[in-house]
Amino acid sequence: MSKSDQTVAVLITGRMCPWRLSRKTPTVISKKLILRITKDSTRPNSLRDAAFRRVILSIPKGKVATYAQVAAAAGYPLYHRAVARLLRSDPAGSLPWQRVIGAGGEIKLRFEAGAEQRLRLEMEGVKFRGRKVHLASHQYAFKTWELEYLKSDPDRGSVVRS
Repeated sequence: MSKSDQTVAVLITGRMCPWRLSRKTPTVISKKLILRITKDSTRPNSLRDAAFRRVILSIPKGKVATYAQVAAAAGYPLYHRAVARLLRSDPAGSLPWQRVIGAGGEIKLRFEAGAEQRLRLEMEGVKFRGRKVHLASHQYAFKTWELEYLKSDPDRGSVVRS
């Protein structure tokens, strides 16, 4: 395995395990793929954005999901930046944007927007530990079979759960 592949493996897994890198593991991703995904996630894509909207609308009140969880549940793993772009560009009030948070339960928005997100989540009953959401009790576990049902029936996908 080349030095650049090892560097990418460290970036993705967060640690260097030579015995893991000797096997072909799915955590090793080429630099070209990472660059392509990063570039592609900044561009709007109607199919991908519709999948993200469906997933975000399926998060119930009092629960949260990370950007990466939303992307993976929609079928686009590693596209967490595209989820952030969608939430930033969609009209206000069209999606429950406050239910999507950063990795580890952090609110990634700054200043007044971050304070508003925290207030909205607290109004929904979400508890915080310091500056982070208590993920053990409030992280939503997506049921992919429900998402497939919403995908097959477009009329049901527009219904907002309360």
